[in-house]
Amino acid sequence: MSAHTGRFRLSLARLWAMVVKEFIQMRRDRLTFALLVGIPIIQLTLFGFAINNDPKGLPTIVHVADAGPHGRSVLSALRNSGYFRPTEEAVSRAEIDRALELGRVQFAVTIPAGFERALRRGEHPQILIEADASDPAATGNAIAALSRVMTNALVHDRGDVTPAAPPPFDIAVHRRFNPEGITQYNIVPGLIGVILTMTMVIVTAMAMTRERERGTMENLLAMPVRPIEVMLGKIVPPIGMGAIQVAVVLLAARALFDVPMTGSFPALMIAVMLFIAANLCVGFTFSTVARNQLQAMQMSFFFFLPSILLSGFMFPFRGMPVWAQTIGECLPLTHFLRVVRGVMLRGNGFGEVAANAWPLVVILVVVTFVALRRYKRTLD
Repeated sequence: MSAHTGRFRLSLARLWAMVVKEFIQMRRDRLTFALLVGIPIIQLTLFGFAINNDPKGLPTIVHVADAGPHGRSVLSALRNSGYFRPTEEAVSRAEIDRALELGRVQFAVTIPAGFERALRRGEHPQILIEADASDPAATGNAIAALSRVMTNALVHDRGDVTPAAPPPFDIAVHRRFNPEGITQYNIVPGLIGVILTMTMVIVTAMAMTRERERGTMENLLAMPVRPIEVMLGKIVPPIGMGAIQVAVVLLAARALFDVPMTGSFPALMIAVMLFIAANLCVGFTFSTVARNQLQAMQMSFFFFLPSILLSGFMFPFRGMPVWAQTIGECLPLTHFLRVVRGVMLRGNGFGEVAANAWPLVVILVVVTFVALRRYKRTLD
């Protein structure tokens, strides 16, 4: 029998030895094994329990200029629909604008003065409902349910109105920040955060592991540099790459999709720098934990998956259960999406950006502290 034929002979004993050897290696590589088991569990949990395309209980600010019984019935009908949850009561037009611009509420309901009198006279008074339509998916079902809700609103107050009859008042729906409900206005600004999250975390997650695999870690440890200096040296160069990515997406957003830029561009750039730094520090932390570049890549995707699902990029943030929103609040992408959409669509300036950007500062400080502690252990 020739050597070429013998190369394809199968020995069950040798095959079994190879299988046992691979299982032993897999058991020793606990991090990879945990990721292989953990990712399917996280996907099942997120898609099964956290993701909801029909958000309800949306925060609503109410301005009641006529506190008559029929106005209260309208508010009660909105509340009972399940879509609207009154959380604030405004006394002026400025309070409504401020709440919507900051993203504190999804809807604003205004019952005008003289509503009761006009209703009794059969004049069909108008109720104004304003929606933060920067995310069309978050408001679409609630707006679609308004006709049914308002038709039944005054059934118990007026005997001549039946559930099938139209309401004795008009509803004016004002979709703010994205009147036409253009999906690109919501998705394209968010892509800035998604692209930066994916690339910045991966780049620095592989920083320290690359040093180990190339055998240059000993030289780095022998250099007279402190952990903070090593960390800054690893994260400063990718900042330029992140800036280029932001410029490309912003130019494409304007040239190809005509996405507006109604707010403060300098304020957006400050938030971009904070967001890039936070993701770079997250990646550096991963690089101090991972033993090789494969593990660093796996940990990066393990972080990227909940970021894209729980941040409000793909699915309405307010449609998720409380526990999922709590996790989402710990992710840099969640807060950056609010900033970038606020600046580009709502016209936010430094004041509004500061209110939404301070969590990025907190995340940056916490992750930097953890990264430095981990790197000191590596030095030991």
